[in-house]
Amino acid sequence: MQKAPIKTVFILGAGLGTRLRPLTNNIPKPLLPLGGRPIITYPMDHVMSVGIERFLVNTHHCAEKYHHVFPERQWKGLPIIFRHEVVLLDTAGGIKNIEDLLHDDETILVYNGDTVSDLPLRHLIDEHFAKQRAVTLALRSDGAPLNVNMNARGEICDFRHALGDPGVSSCLFTGIYIVEKRFFSRLKAGRAESVITVFIEMIREEPGSVAGVLIDEGRWCDIGSVEEYERMNMLPSVYKP
Repeated sequence: MQKAPIKTVFILGAGLGTRLRPLTNNIPKPLLPLGGRPIITYPMDHVMSVGIERFLVNTHHCAEKYHHVFPERQWKGLPIIFRHEVVLLDTAGGIKNIEDLLHDDETILVYNGDTVSDLPLRHLIDEHFAKQRAVTLALRSDGAPLNVNMNARGEICDFRHALGDPGVSSCLFTGIYIVEKRFFSRLKAGRAESVITVFIEMIREEPGSVAGVLIDEGRWCDIGSVEEYERMNMLPSVYKP
């Protein structure tokens, strides 16, 4: 039986933005302007389309800028809760650090704050609840790097070639995924760690525990370089989820 709808998204906003320096020397990358508004507002609009009701955002680099951009702690009427990381905790550590903000047994959507996309999130959500895994990743069949391997059952069987299992397809990880509350038991408070490391451990210890959904519909862009950022800003219109 499907659980309650997903109402919370955790948007990763604490990174140093090293790939976009010097543009990010004095501002977090998710707050760089794109099409006249901060990059992070594109993920916010995207997830609102599937009923998200509140945003959790972690901060670290130039954290005060988030409060300047969102002085009322809201976007289009929905609350934003900021969680500051004094020490940068990476993706897994960042997720663990917001555990106390979640409701009992709550399922959450996780979204990289420098990603702009309009892929159909409903497909990801439906597949997650149907497969009932601890984690479900949104994947694409093109782009780089194609370093996530999936088997015929829709299970992630390798990540970054760490386990030597090519499966039946090599995919791109979009940085958009769903996690169940039980995923947090694998994380240690205060430890700086990547979710990729945790995913690999899960696959090794419990094959099939991480699911994947191939979603090639819609558009997706990881703003990973100054050149890509400038190209996006020169388009007549940027992605509008």
